[in-house]
Amino acid sequence: MKQSLLRIGTTYLPVSNVERATDWYVSNLRAELRYQDQDKAILNMANQSFFLVKAKETECANFYDREGREHFSLTFEVDGLQELEMLRDEFVAKKMRVGDLENRGHAGRNFVFYDLDGNMFDVWSEISPEFKERYLVPDPINEES
Repeated sequence: MKQSLLRIGTTYLPVSNVERATDWYVSNLRAELRYQDQDKAILNMANQSFFLVKAKETECANFYDREGREHFSLTFEVDGLQELEMLRDEFVAKKMRVGDLENRGHAGRNFVFYDLDGNMFDVWSEISPEFKERYLVPDPINEES
């Protein structure tokens, strides 16, 4: 029998101050705090666990592509352009570091945002069809009339 990877369960992010980063993720991204100590916090967000791990102050999850451009390692998805625009506006109102809406030559639009430690994240307006079908389409049998 062939085995395959089913999903990403946990993402680890370096942070310089666990308590401050946890407060930021909870208040700005509506993450749910599951555990916290001086070295790490475990958050539930976007259908997976995120570990905020105390690291050196200069550490972050970003990398540089071959052209020397800083790049994110994670893309979050929202359901449509209107949701993307509303989320970006919310982040701007919270005074988060947020990039412009971008047309990258593929379906949908994107923008990037950063946490307090400079970890860069992408948001895309096109939710994966399989995820949408499995998790977002109402179940008519269990729907209330």
